[in-house]
Amino acid sequence: MKVKILGAGSIGNHLAHASRRLGHDVCLCDVDKDALVRAQTEIYPGRYGNWDHAINLSHVDAAPRGGFDLIIIGTPPDTHISLARAALNEAPKALLIEKPVSAPDISDIPQLLSDAKAAGVKMFVGYDHVLGEATEHVRKLLAQEVVGKIVTFDVEFREHWGGIFAAHPWLSGPQDTYLGYSEKGGGALCEHSHALNLWQHFSHVLGYGNVASVQADFVFVDDGLLSYDAIAALNIRSEGGVFGRVIQDIVTQPVRKVAVLQGKAGTIEWICGWKPGVDAVIVSDVKGNKSTTTFSKTRPDDFIREIQHIDDHLNGRSKDHHILIERGVETMMVISAAFQSSHSKCTVNIDWEKGYCSKAFFTELKPESAAL
Repeated sequence: MKVKILGAGSIGNHLAHASRRLGHDVCLCDVDKDALVRAQTEIYPGRYGNWDHAINLSHVDAAPRGGFDLIIIGTPPDTHISLARAALNEAPKALLIEKPVSAPDISDIPQLLSDAKAAGVKMFVGYDHVLGEATEHVRKLLAQEVVGKIVTFDVEFREHWGGIFAAHPWLSGPQDTYLGYSEKGGGALCEHSHALNLWQHFSHVLGYGNVASVQADFVFVDDGLLSYDAIAALNIRSEGGVFGRVIQDIVTQPVRKVAVLQGKAGTIEWICGWKPGVDAVIVSDVKGNKSTTTFSKTRPDDFIREIQHIDDHLNGRSKDHHILIERGVETMMVISAAFQSSHSKCTVNIDWEKGYCSKAFFTELKPESAAL
């Protein structure tokens, strides 16, 4: 494939490396010349040993237009929609938007979907955890009903954002980026929305459908400079009636990324980073007997699987929906509904028949705390 990447920051370098590992031609672009220099001299060689001179570096204004199989949007969330719509004019075969799809304001999403449909371009969103070997192993266990019928499940992505800034040493803190502003797509709920997306993924796998209602509570930080959610706690119920929780934060050390699926005959635990370089799936029965299956993985592996997955879609080797735009937009809808729930202090329901827009939201007549 010929791949064009917008954004030469951390995610852009990961996806450039993944694309090159799979033998693709890569053009890495940015609006900041310093970012291009940093990618070539610091980020890429620091992670992967050496700069790959086959990568074409280009300022956005001078970058080639048209002729790309895949265009990747790896910029801050509040720029995703406008850049994606512009990229559709280049008629790529596919478009990958880094998660989340946008900032919490979802008003421009319907037009993006309409534009993509008119252009005949497949779109994907970078929720790569649902593509991992551990996640696929859980899917197989669920199909086999090894712990019986699943009655509830929770997902937590709790990670201090110090790790993010360690990967971005040119930033002095959240004030230098979108991360310190929820309305720009920063904060815990947007930045760590892999957890919410993973909950939705398992709900679909189990046949419970999408999220039908959300009741959310947040810990907000607003110090006059920064304004973000440090902790996001969501109680959610699927269309199939299954209740669960999603917890995301940017304060927890050490990192905790887990999913716990409770069945009538036991529990399945999905653990990202069970040990350094190792994910795990642990199955426990009601007597406390456990079996652990491990999967060796590095962070670059996640992105390689992601690009390979898109390649498989374009070549007819895959037709699953794991990271298609609809799944990413579904996650964005729940994010938007969660903020509305927090502000109104009510449960927010989602009527999916009304489409991917805020008109699909409606609240209970009384606060969720009273209903419970």
